Amino acid sequence: MTSKTTNKFSPEVRERAVRLVLDYAAEHPSRWQAIVSIAAKIGCSAHSLNE
Repeated sequence: MTSKTTNKFSPEVRERAVRLVLDYAAEHPSRWQAIVSIAAKIGCSAHSLNE
């Protein structure tokens, strides 16, 4: 399934964001909270980063 929206972030930025979530997940009570924190820092929605 392909998205009908264009990707705002380059593959490198997306890879780094995912790496940050994995690296900092232990510092948050849940992975979702890590996702919310990183998403806010890079300027995307938590839902987008979670996908």
